[in-house]
Amino acid sequence: MSEAIVLDGFLEEETVPGDLHGSTARFRLTVSPTDERTDEATLPCSITDPVIAAAVLHDLVPGDKLRITGHLRLPRTPDEPLWLAVTALEVLATAPVLTDVAEAFTTVLERYGPYVCCIDADTDQVPVWTEAGVWIGCADTPADISGLLERFEQAADGE
Repeated sequence: MSEAIVLDGFLEEETVPGDLHGSTARFRLTVSPTDERTDEATLPCSITDPVIAAAVLHDLVPGDKLRITGHLRLPRTPDEPLWLAVTALEVLATAPVLTDVAEAFTTVLERYGPYVCCIDADTDQVPVWTEAGVWIGCADTPADISGLLERFEQAADGE
């Protein structure tokens, strides 16, 4: 048997039972050794211990930060998945509970490829920059962002 590994990550989505009786569980954990999104990996996990499986199915929510210990199962054929057989699980932090999403998030930064926009619930206008911080302009509404970006790209191409 392979040596056990320990990983910290976030529960990606709702957990699912691995069998009809709920004595096993499956879930996906997002792990990232750095703050770079390109270093992230989503790892399928399974638990066969009925006590841990029950806790996973009933107590965890997406966004919980977990520390899992288990054995990595590498595929032996092209149609087999890679997965982690979890032997121990610890909740490091619970996901925040949002009661009213509209109140919690009134301003959002959104990316459109190399462009960044600031969408504010208090106004229709949307300021837009390049990811390097170069000012593009202000769209009158979120629906006008694509037109603003198209005009900017045409001007950059010398048209």
